[in-house]
Amino acid sequence: MAEDFYKILGVKRDASQAEIDKAYRKLARKHHPDMNPDDKSAGEKFKKVQRAYDVLSDSEKRQMYDRFGSDFEAAGGAGPGWEAFRRARGGAEGGDAGPFAGFDFSQLFGGGGAGFGGFEDLVRQYTGGGGRRGRGRGSQAPTRGADLHHELEIPFQTSITGGQTQLAVRRADGKVETITAKIPAGIDDGQSIRLRGQGEASSTGGPSGDLLITIHVAKHPHFRRRGNDLEVAVPVTLAEAALGAKVDIPTPKGVIALKIPPRTSSGKRLRLKGLGVANRSGLGDLYAEVLIVLPESLDDESLDLIQRVERRHPHNPRADLQW
Repeated sequence: MAEDFYKILGVKRDASQAEIDKAYRKLARKHHPDMNPDDKSAGEKFKKVQRAYDVLSDSEKRQMYDRFGSDFEAAGGAGPGWEAFRRARGGAEGGDAGPFAGFDFSQLFGGGGAGFGGFEDLVRQYTGGGGRRGRGRGSQAPTRGADLHHELEIPFQTSITGGQTQLAVRRADGKVETITAKIPAGIDDGQSIRLRGQGEASSTGGPSGDLLITIHVAKHPHFRRRGNDLEVAVPVTLAEAALGAKVDIPTPKGVIALKIPPRTSSGKRLRLKGLGVANRSGLGDLYAEVLIVLPESLDDESLDLIQRVERRHPHNPRADLQW
């Protein structure tokens, strides 16, 4: 009995591609073998989710799955039968079956059989063709293997400076392969990496498909990214803000001494040119936002000094605050 790919991904039959992608990302993380080392069933669940996504994320495969249901499954929706069917749909010419002329439909089922005639007639009816043609096998050109899709979360630092990571990829035969991927510097959340030739092998002698890796960047406890710029809150003492100072802060290019001008208020943004994200689109800056941090406990004498300063320099810092 054919599996319901929509049910596996938990989406409706009229789901958009964005909804399918979102459901796949959620389930791929949930059932990935690396995330469930003690669950022997996780590998099979992950395989089903991947197979369902491979079909529903491909417009042609999804169309055939929606139209023929279990017949599409019997034809090998993600395997060589599908590739043969797709070539026939767009390659053959002439004859009473239009683009399917000369195509051996028995390839879809591994030979003749009781179910062959009905499916052939259904396809010929769909294409506006007439009666059946001969079933002699034609030559089969090599076709490219299927692409694989993978989700990968990387540290914030790696997304900025680049690096290498390893990921486990489950093949169609169930085997898990460890692949090393190079992470380019400056990659942003949601972008993809294409590893050519690392997808599924071709069953007809053609080139292998590609591995498409969607990158998700983990949050950093202190740094934020806005385009190619980086932002960081830099805690300073009351004395450092009032009198000025040099404080050490980490950056993607190492630790630097940040100059705090005298009389700097909390919230002041100091620009460090060229210390942001570097990628093909350019080079960003690093913005350090000053954050005045008072001691957790202040004695009466210290509080009195602060009050004396306030009385000597009265001002209203909220004078310009409006709705």
